[in-house]
Amino acid sequence: MDGMSEYSGGCQCGAVRFHIRGELKEISLCHCRMCQKAFGAYYAPMVTVKDVEFEWTRGAPAHFRSSNLIRRGFCANCGTPLTYEAEQGMALAAGTFDHPELLPPTMQYGTPSKLPFVDGLHLLPEYRGEPDSSEQDFLSRVESFQHPDHDTGDWHPHVGG
Repeated sequence: MDGMSEYSGGCQCGAVRFHIRGELKEISLCHCRMCQKAFGAYYAPMVTVKDVEFEWTRGAPAHFRSSNLIRRGFCANCGTPLTYEAEQGMALAAGTFDHPELLPPTMQYGTPSKLPFVDGLHLLPEYRGEPDSSEQDFLSRVESFQHPDHDTGDWHPHVGG
C-alpha cells in the first residue's frame, strides 16, 4: 500500500459524510459491553483514524458521552453509530465506510466481555437471500432511502418514520 489511500463513508441517511486520505492501520473489533450497547450488536467493528487526513464532508455527528472519558458520535437524523472518541484519538464505525470490505479486522479489544458464541458465527447456516414466496411481495415493494455507497453532490435525507 502506498500510504495515501483514500476512503469515504457516512451514515445510513447521508446527512453525515467523511473523507480520509492515508493508510488505515488499526481495524479492530471491540467486545466490551459499552461497545455492544453503543452499536446494538455483539461487538463493534472500528477503524482508528490516527495519523491520517480526516474531514467531515457533509454534516457532523451529534454526541453522547458514554463515560467520563469517552464520547460517541452518531447521526442525529438516522441514528447510525459513527465514532468512538477518547484521549487516544478517534475511531469510526467500520460499517460506515463505503467499502468496508477493504478493512478486515487486525485485532480485538474487550475480550473478557466477548459473548461465548461469537467465535462460532461462521458455523451458522447461510442463506443467500432467495426469498420464499411469502417474502417475495414484501421485498418487491421495498424502496430504500439509504444513501448510496459513494459521495453525492446533492442529497436530501428522508426524514420521518
